[in-house]
Amino acid sequence: QVQLVESGGGLVQPGGSLRLSCVASVSGIIFKLSNMGWYRQTPGKQRELVATINSGGDTNYADSVNDRFTISRDNAKKTVYLQMNSLNPEDTGVYYCRRDRAGSTSWGQGTQVTVSS
Repeated sequence: QVQLVESGGGLVQPGGSLRLSCVASVSGIIFKLSNMGWYRQTPGKQRELVATINSGGDTNYADSVNDRFTISRDNAKKTVYLQMNSLNPEDTGVYYCRRDRAGSTSWGQGTQVTVSS
């Protein structure tokens, strides 16, 4: 069972920044071959895509976060990051890390991000 452990969430004022991290408990070569992503969920809403990065390093972003958020990966550390800048209250939610490979999907436990003054 693959484990994904997120960290870096917290309370931040509007306009602030946070960096989320997600460490995967897989071998380095397996992580390198995995497609990774960040999703978020707020009460009463479905979980939505925030950003993805595939094994080749290609990235994809939700329109609402484009130009503010940056997803990246460090294969040596088996970690995917989400740098979030210019945060606003609409970015509040639980952020989940997701891994996809060979038809198998794994989710982390989530980390809370709250943007409020």
